[in-house]
Amino acid sequence: MNNKVHVKTGDTVIIISGRDRGKKGKVLAVSPKEGKVIIEGRNMISKHVKARKMGDQAGIVQAESAIYACKVQIVCPRCGKPTRVAHKVYEDGTKERICAKCRESL
Repeated sequence: MNNKVHVKTGDTVIIISGRDRGKKGKVLAVSPKEGKVIIEGRNMISKHVKARKMGDQAGIVQAESAIYACKVQIVCPRCGKPTRVAHKVYEDGTKERICAKCRESL
């Protein structure tokens, strides 16, 4: 299995399938081993939490759940469109992620 994910923590992404389709959010965490990402305020689930010590909040808590990375696309900061990630290799050997549509740096 390929453990490479096209998004990084802090990227702004748009969800392209599922119940949150069309919504944007910021990537909070990436799990390359599972091929999943957690997006801020999206794919919310209800967790039943028990108080562990005195003063802790107990009850039903809303939390973000992981979503497969193949269901999200990066939003280009320049053109504002969802895009694939292309790579540009410079002469000194450094590699940069660029927008596949407008060729601007991500």
